[in-house]
Amino acid sequence: MMSRMRIGIDLGGTKTELIALDDTGRECLRLRRATPAGDYSATLSLMTNMVAQAEKEIGMRATVGIGTPGAIAGNSGRMQNCNSTCLNGKPLREDMEALLGREVRLANDANCFALSEAVDGAGCGAEVVFGVILGTGVGAGIVVHGKPLNGANGIGGEWGHNPLPAPRDDERPGPICYCGRHGCVETWLSGPAMAADHKLLNGDTLSAKDIAGLAAAGDADCAATLARYTERLARALAGVINILDPNVIVLGGGLSHIASLYAQVPDLWRQHVFSATINTRLLPPAHGDASGVRGAAWLWEKK
Repeated sequence: MMSRMRIGIDLGGTKTELIALDDTGRECLRLRRATPAGDYSATLSLMTNMVAQAEKEIGMRATVGIGTPGAIAGNSGRMQNCNSTCLNGKPLREDMEALLGREVRLANDANCFALSEAVDGAGCGAEVVFGVILGTGVGAGIVVHGKPLNGANGIGGEWGHNPLPAPRDDERPGPICYCGRHGCVETWLSGPAMAADHKLLNGDTLSAKDIAGLAAAGDADCAATLARYTERLARALAGVINILDPNVIVLGGGLSHIASLYAQVPDLWRQHVFSATINTRLLPPAHGDASGVRGAAWLWEKK
């Protein structure tokens, strides 16, 4: 019998990616296109055309899931909190369902990342998975028993816009965040935040990737910046453990490639977690940069 096919779409600000998976999670097709900047109608057309092309190539109709840079507001069914601002206030799911003539499932891109890693990735088999995005911004998704936890307000896992726990005196009030507040986790733990922290104390303009590389090569200033970052990440994740108590935390995004985090953060979070025994595992993603688009496909769960 022919395998059921699932299409996942990762709708990004600069690129849109599509993947087709069979029941085993095997990738059968991948497409990538530039996202039309600031044009909602063109974005709808792009995704519709990509689905049509994919289904022509795989030779069958598929389910469709979409990962988006935002969430559906529970009371209106319209998009909110999207950094691709042309999506905000739009009925994206309903519009895509009308264009494709079928039900479409939609979730925040961080939820899709967490779902991918929970279904057949680093968190496979775990009861509760917290999937973290550490990149240009900071976000997260929660998966419980294989299903994304969206929450009553559609903001489940919005970890980046909580205050950094247990701030030291020199961390108050913290950097200004685009949300209008000071000291959000995102202002400390994003890639640009690491770069800004390094420049503030050392005067050097370096990317987070460069800082991590130079720290590994023995540069003392970069090692100190990375140590500050690591300790703050440990505090922030300890707060998550104290509330959610996940079995697995999976790191994604560009900063997830910093190998030292996986040994050092669990050692540091011990002093902040309210338990003598900590069984939560901190892991790198099994599917890397492909996890978000895979998770969009897995919004249609296995039968």
